[in-house]
Amino acid sequence: MKAPSLNTQILLGAFFGVLVGLCFQSLGAQTSLVKGGLYASGLVGTLFIDLLKMILIPLVFCSIAVGIANLRQHSQMHRVWVTTLLFFAFTMAIAVALGLFASNYFEAGKGLEIAMFADSMQNFQAQQLPLPEFFAQFLHGLFMNPFAALATGNVLAVVIFALILGIALVMGGERYKNILGLLQEGLELTMRIVGWVMVLAPFGIAALLIKLVATQDTAMLGTMAKFMTVVVGTTLLHGVVILPLLLYLITGKTPLWFWRGAREALITAFATSSSSATLPVTMRCATQHLHVKPEIAGFVVPLGATMNMDGTALYEAAAALFIANLVGIDLNLTQQLIVFFTAMIAAVGAPGIPSAGMVTMVMVLQSVGLPAEAIAILLPIDRLLDTIRTTVNVQGDMVGSLVVQKLVNR
Repeated sequence: MKAPSLNTQILLGAFFGVLVGLCFQSLGAQTSLVKGGLYASGLVGTLFIDLLKMILIPLVFCSIAVGIANLRQHSQMHRVWVTTLLFFAFTMAIAVALGLFASNYFEAGKGLEIAMFADSMQNFQAQQLPLPEFFAQFLHGLFMNPFAALATGNVLAVVIFALILGIALVMGGERYKNILGLLQEGLELTMRIVGWVMVLAPFGIAALLIKLVATQDTAMLGTMAKFMTVVVGTTLLHGVVILPLLLYLITGKTPLWFWRGAREALITAFATSSSSATLPVTMRCATQHLHVKPEIAGFVVPLGATMNMDGTALYEAAAALFIANLVGIDLNLTQQLIVFFTAMIAAVGAPGIPSAGMVTMVMVLQSVGLPAEAIAILLPIDRLLDTIRTTVNVQGDMVGSLVVQKLVNR
């Protein structure tokens, strides 16, 4: 009897994880069975993420350097670079506009009293960072010792160094062909190791989802239900309707074809809540299942994992309006435009800053004078919402690689 495909195994693992997580939640956290199950799930899930992170930096470094070298040889580098950045900015702008529109229409947060969250706000110290300092630290994080970047897993700094190295390899021509050949072999080796790691994916995803579902605070989910519905609904609208529509209009590829090819990466993103940890799987799906040329996928996908954050930008804009409603402040059009642009900037991320996600969310709140401490309100539901927005972030990277390939080859 033929074993089910890896895609099917991952899907079954996801369903199993959700079901077991629900069973654990109904049994209660104090029972010995649940304690043992959560401990085992934590071990397996952490092992899976650690294996993906282990291969992440070599994969990013080799794929970007080789991708740039191959693109420059075909005189396509400029077109790929410009098309990629324009597409990322366009889709992120749509996502933020969608989040603001839905938040204004449904008015999530109105009717709730901020006093309900007084305890959590009092016990939370927001790490505040003014916009000029954010830019300074962001730029400082781009250019750093490449060995330090490789050792600390600073993905964006590794991307920048690999870009420069790739251009240097092309400018050097035949003189550096041995180094280019070595990097190409390194890329092939890392993709082979990714294939080995993916054998464990069904178990790792099941374990991560067991822990996620079993440890949710259902009382807090009920209180924040309207806000969560708005965020999840708009994020899914962006991921299920807008991105597939853009893909179909530009490339002619159907959403069903895309889901089949991208399924491994999307489920992994949902379970891990990390675009970076999912990057090896995203690269595998883009090149092997969606048939994106390795040189284009090697450039677009790693860059997207650090800069293209549609789901995050949408969430940060919607969260700012939610908190404004909670504290009884009506944001005017100018203030909402400030939220629009700040959310896009913040979603790109801030390498080198501890708790970067929290800092960037605080920056969005500060841009329109909202209390930074109010971010504590979002912490209990953040992990659950993170699964959805990360999935859409990763989807945007794969859609972007297909769109760029089509537009560049016209």
